Amino acid sequence: MHILTFFVQEHDFVCGEFCTFAFTMPRYADVILPLPLQGAFTYALPSDGEGAVLQAGCRVIVPFGPKKVYTALVVRLHDETPPYPTKPISEVLDATPSVLPSQMNLWKWMADYYFCSVGDVFNAALPSRLKKKGQGAGSKGRASKGKEQEDTSCPNNLSAPSPLPLAPLTDIQQQAMESIIGEWEKHDVCLLHGVTSSGKTEIYIHLMQKAIEAGKQVLFMLPEIVLTAQLTERLRRVFGDRLGVYHSRYPDKARAELYQKMLTDAPYDIVVGVRSSIFLPFRRLGLVIIDEEHETSFKQQEPAPRYHARNTALVLAKQAGAKALLGSATPSLESYHNAQVGKYGLVTLKTRYAGMQLPDIEIVDVQEMRRKKLMPGVFSPQLLAHIRKALEQRQQVILFQNRRGYAPVMECRECGWTPRCEKCDVSLTVHRGLRQMVCHYCGKTYDIPTKCPNCEGSALSSRGYGTERIEEQLQAILPEARIARMDLDTTRSRQNYEQILHDFEQGNTDILIGTQMVTKGLDFDRVSLVGILSADTMLSQPDFRSYERAFQLMEQVAGRAGRKEAVGHVVLQTRDAGNDIVQQVVNHDYEGMYAQQAEERELFRYPPFCRVIFIYLKHRDESVAEQLATDFAALLRQVFGERVLGPDTPPVSRVQRLHIRKIILKIELTAPMSAVRERLLALQSQVLAMPGYRSAQVYYDVD
Repeated sequence: MHILTFFVQEHDFVCGEFCTFAFTMPRYADVILPLPLQGAFTYALPSDGEGAVLQAGCRVIVPFGPKKVYTALVVRLHDETPPYPTKPISEVLDATPSVLPSQMNLWKWMADYYFCSVGDVFNAALPSRLKKKGQGAGSKGRASKGKEQEDTSCPNNLSAPSPLPLAPLTDIQQQAMESIIGEWEKHDVCLLHGVTSSGKTEIYIHLMQKAIEAGKQVLFMLPEIVLTAQLTERLRRVFGDRLGVYHSRYPDKARAELYQKMLTDAPYDIVVGVRSSIFLPFRRLGLVIIDEEHETSFKQQEPAPRYHARNTALVLAKQAGAKALLGSATPSLESYHNAQVGKYGLVTLKTRYAGMQLPDIEIVDVQEMRRKKLMPGVFSPQLLAHIRKALEQRQQVILFQNRRGYAPVMECRECGWTPRCEKCDVSLTVHRGLRQMVCHYCGKTYDIPTKCPNCEGSALSSRGYGTERIEEQLQAILPEARIARMDLDTTRSRQNYEQILHDFEQGNTDILIGTQMVTKGLDFDRVSLVGILSADTMLSQPDFRSYERAFQLMEQVAGRAGRKEAVGHVVLQTRDAGNDIVQQVVNHDYEGMYAQQAEERELFRYPPFCRVIFIYLKHRDESVAEQLATDFAALLRQVFGERVLGPDTPPVSRVQRLHIRKIILKIELTAPMSAVRERLLALQSQVLAMPGYRSAQVYYDVD
């Protein structure tokens, strides 16, 4: 047995004497792999002495299975011989840890709370470059070859301008900042409920300055990549090269370099990023700011870990002993409820910056307009009149439509045939620019047919309006207008969305048409008019949060209208003008929306009054998926009783050839999630052991 024993003399500051300690060099390492596998795997340390530098948090190369090789992460070194033959570690990549103990604590919490493996979190947390053989952090990493020579023109590589002194806060902003600091004396988390254009960002900047003056680091989280372009320039004028930017639109090389810099003795003091920025290594985190905290973009959907970055960031702040600030003009019901019951501090900011007024909102009853044959297309006469007036006055317009593509449905007028995805249970969206039909669930593309494959007829037409079709029709109505479109199709690269925003900010674009991207906190001085083209598509979603989200989207996009010298105007087109949510948007009545929705949620036991876990079951055979869901729901009811709803068939019941069923589990807020997880996984193992279910998939979506 190979054991290396050596002695070290070290001063014992407790007893005040020198003491002698004997160390036995470990022979084994437990590692986690970037795979959805539970637990760690034991490997023998290299026999060439490389294992002497290993620490928990270092990356190594290991063989796995007959042919696979992975970058793994050491989580434990020991001398306990496992009851099975071990393979040796192939290569040690790090001389110092790439993952800090504080990060590992967060990973373990995420795996436990979001019902996934630590390997899932590991895979999401590190840039791809740090999970490839021979790439990465520490003094042993090597440079990459070939394809990795991508665009590296990200803000982290650019020389920053000399920092400027801070623009002073107004009296109202100063009062709000002092109130936030006061709330932090009683609560670790504070919610800043400030109306659109109230100057929340200036308050954030002053709080960041105070944090870095105290020697702390700041994480400033945003829900959408498009927001970082506008905000980064503003922050760099204040903080210079103390600021780093981290999100997925930058090349993997740039993300890996920022990650590595955060491990050095000279890390960035401030990091601006989207949800993946919670995985960065912070050694002295003191402040976490989550702007637009209500945004659904903070929730990761696919793949695992299906985490909520806002909630995870609050855990990160708590573990680091840092303060957290949530900011929004339309807070999530969960956050506002936590503030109402005293779990969070609450500061309100109801005055817009520089005396700007909230916009006037005009309701257009689309059903009435069409009955009178005054509205053949998507634009009401009122909206077109306001657009023309804005263009005459050299002002700008934002039009919001929550559907991308040309049209959501193609239909044969003779037989009613509509093209559907062969892998998913959804109709295909027509994209004229791409000359294709696209499934927005699996991404598969199809050629646009010239005739109906069902009846051989040629009467094919597009139904509904996506942003692409709106752009085409508006350009035909207003040929002199300079129109741009901002959606997923036009912003696939960082350069694309930055150019669109730059042109609009500089006045080179008159009308900006967009999806949810245009609602997310963008700030433009010349926008006097906002058009919400179809509020009803947001209100008709089969989701208990649909009214809350519809209010948030409409109120946020309405907040883009208005300038210092004039009140902005919003035209809201709807077929349901009497809907409570529509009236609450007209009156900017967040409190009324919250009170109404909270009453319904409490009555029917939905968040924020309980936790909701969605359980998804998938199988290629629809009858198997149905029976599996029935059997699993029966087992769940034996343990959880009336907390179980379903199973039911979701609106999109097949994706990528897999049939889907869903079960809802409602859990009291006081119930320990670790115990819930333990019981669910035990029941899952029980049901999947039944004949015919071995190839089925089961996964969980928490909150």
